[in-house]
Amino acid sequence: MEESTDRPTKKKVVAVVGALNACFFAKRGFDVKVFETREDIRQAKIVKGRSINLALSHRGRQALNHVGMEDKIVSQGIPMHARMIHSLSGKQSPIPYGKKGQYILSVDRSNLNKELLTALDHLPWSDGSEEQIKADLIVGCDGAFSAIRKQFLRRSRFNYSQTYIPHGYMELTIPPINGEFSMKPNYLHIWPRNTFMMIALPNTDKTFTCTLFMPFDEFEKITTGDEVIEFFQKYFPDTIPLIGVDALKRDYFHLPAQAMVSVKCSPYHIGDTCVLMGDAAHAVVPFYGQGMNAGFEDCIVFDEILDQFNDDFSVVLPEYTRVRVPDDHAIADLAMYNYVEMRAHVNSKWFLFRKHVDNFLHFLMPKTLVPLYTMVTFTRTRYHQALERWKWQDKVRNFCIFLYTI
Repeated sequence: MEESTDRPTKKKVVAVVGALNACFFAKRGFDVKVFETREDIRQAKIVKGRSINLALSHRGRQALNHVGMEDKIVSQGIPMHARMIHSLSGKQSPIPYGKKGQYILSVDRSNLNKELLTALDHLPWSDGSEEQIKADLIVGCDGAFSAIRKQFLRRSRFNYSQTYIPHGYMELTIPPINGEFSMKPNYLHIWPRNTFMMIALPNTDKTFTCTLFMPFDEFEKITTGDEVIEFFQKYFPDTIPLIGVDALKRDYFHLPAQAMVSVKCSPYHIGDTCVLMGDAAHAVVPFYGQGMNAGFEDCIVFDEILDQFNDDFSVVLPEYTRVRVPDDHAIADLAMYNYVEMRAHVNSKWFLFRKHVDNFLHFLMPKTLVPLYTMVTFTRTRYHQALERWKWQDKVRNFCIFLYTI
């Protein structure tokens, strides 16, 4: 990118976080040049990549609001006020996300990408040819397998780890019935089955995107269409008439189960010339719905630090690393924990009882005892502070339960 005062700054963008980041820099008066390895998805006939729906919450909305895009994106999402738990017997039980009026938004990944790219149409883009560019700042927002981050690995004192979880995911679709949603739309539907689960998020075209999360070895055991139906009859019987027998047999084998990786690294910067954001810095598994929100919050945190230090990159970049690394590592850990909660704990009466106790204590002491999910999803409480506070509150809650039982 090049600032209006002859400060050239290069911006590499290949994902939703990168596109939003470019909007932030452009708003500050920088001349932004965008680099994208893929074909423009607004023109591509076939769009490759993940299609897991995104859950937009407070952190992401705040970042979008900063560049004037919140209302447009929110208007294209579907509010989800609670989890809807589907038992094996077919019983449906809602678990609200927070207080009345609090909700997260189901947002289509592809559409969000398109809207953010459209917001960048006034910026110069690389035409794909090889070129050399001098820049004051390179911002790597190029995903979990970042090419920019690979250059960090060549330097000493750069910490990096990646963890593939033993579970993969596969996507299926529940079509509308007579032009209407086939299930209640304002919920994130979950079929928890202890060691695996399926979820379904609503789309504006009245479909649901279903995602089956399961150990890879379980996916590999199913090799025929009849085995698919047998598996669903055993674990997700209520979804068979919704998805359709033929569609299940066909779509289960359409693509192999995809892997999920969690990435941690530090520092996020090299000197005053390069910084990592989004999945390039902290890819997380999708079970807290915070991957995009954390990446979007990167943009607003960086912008706030630019304000604090008057765009002095030599101070801004180290401060960004200092502030952001503990938060991103915390949400990575919470995302891992939440998978266990979603696929197993929600089946537990003890877990549900503790949820009720949490909500009751929050009602009595709204500023003192705040549920973890509320802190993470409906505030901008720093992730690592939310985690530390949750551990303290857990002890308080358990003590209250102990006093109640004696």
